[in-house]
Amino acid sequence: MDLASVIFWIVAAVLVVSALLVVTLRNIVHSALALVVVFATASGIYILLNAEFIAIVQILIYAGAVTILILFALMLTRITGQRITNPTNRQWWVAVVICAFLGACIVYAATFSPRMIPNTSNGVSQLPANVNNVARIGQLLYSPTTYSYVLPFEIASLVLLVAIIGAIVIGREE
Repeated sequence: MDLASVIFWIVAAVLVVSALLVVTLRNIVHSALALVVVFATASGIYILLNAEFIAIVQILIYAGAVTILILFALMLTRITGQRITNPTNRQWWVAVVICAFLGACIVYAATFSPRMIPNTSNGVSQLPANVNNVARIGQLLYSPTTYSYVLPFEIASLVLLVAIIGAIVIGREE
């Protein structure tokens, strides 16, 4: 086993354990903090897949902004005085059945998909070596010669700005 495989299994084990902590911890703030670990380890897997841009976006958007948003929402709900803030649902067995079914579907699709990357002679899947994700995304966003995604990018930034201003107005006590 090479170093990348060892790192993958370590990161995957941490991801699975922290994901289980997110759904099993009784304190919702601790669950939100375990969610930060889930997002960070997911970005580690993206780095192992040579998807640097997605890894950075995962850290900035999910581990940063979404987690802070969740923690602010928890602070604004004023759940003080309760020891168990994340109660167990009585229908947990339905969730187990659905998760097992979805997991089986994902394994089946990944195993028998006609779009999977074929293995090379040494058993390791390879993508083309000259692909740079960040440069290609930059060309798609800002290239004057091809179709540019600048307008949708700017519209999305305006929507996020409106959401931030709305959160400030709602969160401000008068």
